[in-house]
Amino acid sequence: MPRYRIHRLKDVQKEHFRWAAHTGGLAIVKPKDYELGGEVESQTPYSLWKELQEAGAAERPLSPGDLLETVETDSPGRLFITKYIGFEPAQWFVAEVKTETTQSEAALQG
Repeated sequence: MPRYRIHRLKDVQKEHFRWAAHTGGLAIVKPKDYELGGEVESQTPYSLWKELQEAGAAERPLSPGDLLETVETDSPGRLFITKYIGFEPAQWFVAEVKTETTQSEAALQG
């Protein structure tokens, strides 16, 4: 059975997520906006969502903005963001590394 790592959207970011434009496609998310919420097993993200909804007070249900990450043994896990209409793929934000070459190329172009 697949294993999922839950990343909970921090409370500070929930209002921002709620009022942001909801577009389809790949969502880029920042690790600093999330806190680890544990690991669980379930057949699919949707079955996990339902299981947490039915668990009541024993488990906190998934909220819009929360992430599910597949736990893989030999590769990075895939991310899914919980939206109001289901799950969509997500990816961690990776800052662009600026090198001297990049900076000098920008200077030549500018």
